[in-house]
Amino acid sequence: MSINNSKITHVVFDLGGVVFRLDKMVAIKRFQEIGVANVEQFLDDYAQKGIFGDLEAGNLTAEQYRDELSRIVGKQLTMEQLEYAWTGYAAELYQRNFDALLRLRNEGFPVALLSNTNPFMMRWARSNAFDGNGHGLDYYFDRLYLSYEMRMMKPSPEIFLAMIEGEQTTPDNILFIDDSARNCQAAATLGIRTLNPENGGDWRSEVFSYLGLEELD
Repeated sequence: MSINNSKITHVVFDLGGVVFRLDKMVAIKRFQEIGVANVEQFLDDYAQKGIFGDLEAGNLTAEQYRDELSRIVGKQLTMEQLEYAWTGYAAELYQRNFDALLRLRNEGFPVALLSNTNPFMMRWARSNAFDGNGHGLDYYFDRLYLSYEMRMMKPSPEIFLAMIEGEQTTPDNILFIDDSARNCQAAATLGIRTLNPENGGDWRSEVFSYLGLEELD
């Protein structure tokens, strides 16, 4: 990958797998705990299926999703149970990443989030309980591009085009970091610069190097 450092002016991050390490198996176990026995057929690392996908695509509200999943499992599920199950995906949060996000903003780079996600994850992630220090996502990012609010999902070109428009810049000015190779390929097709770390990997050195910044201690 060749990146023209001088042109990168905006940095856009995925959430799960990048800001925190994903663990689908914890989420599966939590859904099973609350009575969703066949949840494996719906959950994926990057894009959900069935009504789980409809929730993240914005085709179902949180309440509609709760009603439909309750009907499927044959008992009433609460919002709190569903938040508990969904947040099982967030296996490990890293202070190093929070520090890096603030460093980028302090250096003058607009920092945005582009995530396939849902209201249950965001109820937690945008709360003061998120980082363990009393801050939610909005403390770390200038803008949040969330699939369920935008009613479009990665890797569709539409969501990347909407993000580019929201950032008010050109694709080659953006560095996009996502642990999904498919999402990075979709972004690169539009001219966005990309970095594809592994799930939970430490991306700081590469990002700072691309931006011409010294690494954090």
